[in-house]
Amino acid sequence: MRTFERSLFVLLVALCLAPLPVAAFSGDTESAPAPAPALPAGAPLEEAVRYGTQALRSGDTEKGIDSLRYAAEQGHPGAQWKLGRMYADGEGVARDQMKAFDYFTQIANMHADDNPSAPQARFVADAFVALGSYYLSGIPNSKVRRDLGRARDMFAYAASYFGDPDAQYQLARLYIDGNGVQRDPRFAARWLGLAAQKGQYQAQAALGSLLFKGDEGIPRQAARGLMWLTLARDGAAGPNDKWIVDLYDDAFNAANSDERAMALVYLEQHLKVDR
Repeated sequence: MRTFERSLFVLLVALCLAPLPVAAFSGDTESAPAPAPALPAGAPLEEAVRYGTQALRSGDTEKGIDSLRYAAEQGHPGAQWKLGRMYADGEGVARDQMKAFDYFTQIANMHADDNPSAPQARFVADAFVALGSYYLSGIPNSKVRRDLGRARDMFAYAASYFGDPDAQYQLARLYIDGNGVQRDPRFAARWLGLAAQKGQYQAQAALGSLLFKGDEGIPRQAARGLMWLTLARDGAAGPNDKWIVDLYDDAFNAANSDERAMALVYLEQHLKVDR
């Protein structure tokens, strides 16, 4: 079932029943992949990245990391991004935010002007978002200090040049909260709208909340807000998404029957446009 079809189903059920519980992740039942073959000496970068990825999937973390490091040292953005994510999340390596920061910085420095349609653009955009997140709070016991201005610049660049929906959401959050910038809900709503249309469920939730309640310069649009919250509720799947479920539940309970019915109409229209 497609995302928007599930969303339509969610709202239809909600109109008759209580709000749904948070969805749980399903387990992975796939069998273990075969071991990765040996990487030939002097292999091309793309082959090194493929080998490194296959080695990681097969559980050979040491060979996988060595192969990715080889490609990363030669400036391969995909390898740099993968290593940055591994160190940021502690995936197969000891968690090290400074190493992650350095890898993401290499990508941003070398590929900031890459064509947004290039295959590596998604890695570059995500690197800018990661750097912006680091500057939001800083990295303890390191040279990376909290710098809200730089955080805004990182998000703004990825949001505008690469059109990255995660960056658009993060930039909007700064203006919703007045975090390092003058609070501007209308400006935030523009970025949230762009991200929400691309399916970024956190942006859908934030936009839905703004519209449902109304804010400075934003008239209350309860039905349209509930529509976006319904879509966001459908995308919420993890424990960190409870705030989205809470926003949806509060809005649904506060909405009257006419607003709920109109939200369903908007959702059906949105579904038709997406097809």
